[in-house]
Amino acid sequence: MAQLGTLEELPLEYREALAKQSTGPLWPMMRNVLPHDRPSAISKPHLWSYEHIRPLLLRAGELTPVEKAERRVLVLADPGRGEGAMQVTSSIYCGLQLLLPGEKAPAHKHTPSAARIIVEGEGAYTIVDGEKCVMQHGDLVLTPGGMWHDHGHEGDQPVIWLDALDLPLFVYLEGSYAVEGEFQTPRNRPDSSMLEYAEAGLVPTRAPGSARAKYPQLRYPWSKTRAGLEKLAAYTDRGRAVELDYVNPETGEPCLPTMGFTAMMLAAGDKVRAPVTSSSNVFHVIDGAGSSTVNGKTVNWKRGDTFSAPVFSEIDHQAGGKDPAFLIRIHDRPLQEKIGFYEERGRA
Repeated sequence: MAQLGTLEELPLEYREALAKQSTGPLWPMMRNVLPHDRPSAISKPHLWSYEHIRPLLLRAGELTPVEKAERRVLVLADPGRGEGAMQVTSSIYCGLQLLLPGEKAPAHKHTPSAARIIVEGEGAYTIVDGEKCVMQHGDLVLTPGGMWHDHGHEGDQPVIWLDALDLPLFVYLEGSYAVEGEFQTPRNRPDSSMLEYAEAGLVPTRAPGSARAKYPQLRYPWSKTRAGLEKLAAYTDRGRAVELDYVNPETGEPCLPTMGFTAMMLAAGDKVRAPVTSSSNVFHVIDGAGSSTVNGKTVNWKRGDTFSAPVFSEIDHQAGGKDPAFLIRIHDRPLQEKIGFYEERGRA
C-alpha cells in the first residue's frame, strides 16, 4: 500500500498560498474519502426504544399544538453524527410523529419522498393528492416527493407513526424545500390498495397509450403483508428471514425512487445471519421481540422499537420467545442500484 504524504510535511508558506486560492492537496485527504476495501462509516448502529420515546412524544403534544409545529415529530438522530443530527443513516431520515384526536396537520408538498409506518393507534388518515389512506398498525403509507399530503385524526386515542424520508440526499444536493397548501377534499372512493390492487398479480385493464400513475399504490396494508409473510414462511428454510419487498404493482420497481422497504418475518427462536451489503438499513419492529447484533453490538428489541445498521454492517438477528417477530427494513438499495453501486458480500 502506497504511503501518502501528510499536510504537515508541506511548508507552511505553501499551505497558506494554497488556502488563499481556495485549493488544497488531495493526497493527505485521499484515504479519508477513498479508504481501501470498504467505506469508513460515520453512522453508528443504535436502538431507539419506543417505550422511552413515547412519553416524550406525548409530552410534546401537551407543549406544542400541531398548528405551531406543522408536523409534531421527534427526530431519531444518528449518534455517530452527534446531537441534532437530521438523519439516522447517511441517506435516511427517520422521526416519530404524533397526531392527537381531532387534530389536522396542514397540507404541504416537498421535494424529498416520505413513507409512514404506523406504530400505534387508529382513526388517523393521510390524504395524498386527494386519495384518503387510513392509517392502521403496521401499514406503510407513501407520500412521494412533489405530492400534496395532509393528515387528520377522527379517532379518540393518540396515533403515532414512524416517518422515513430521503431528506439527507436532498439536503446534500441543496434541493430540499416545501410548499404549503390548503387541506384537501378526499375523493369519494377507497384507496388503491383496497380497489385497484386488492389482489396479487392483478391490475386494472388500461386503454392503449393510457398513462399509468407513477405511484399507483399509496397504502400497503399490514394485514395483507403479514398474511403473505406467514404463507411464504411455510416454504422457507430455517435460518433465513422471510422477506417481501414493497413494490410498484404496475412495474415491479421499488415503491419509491431512492428508498426501499422490505417486510421481514423471523421464526420464533430462529437465528438469521444477514449478508453484508453496501446499503444502510433501519429496522422497525412491527410485532414480536428479539435481538440483533450489528458489528458486534447487540441490542434487544420489541414492538415499536427502531434500530439502525450502517453500510457494510455484519448483522445477525434472533427472534425471542415462542412467537415469530415481524419487522420492516428501510434501506437505500434503490438509490445505490440507480448509480450502479449496490453490492453484497459473503460472510465467513
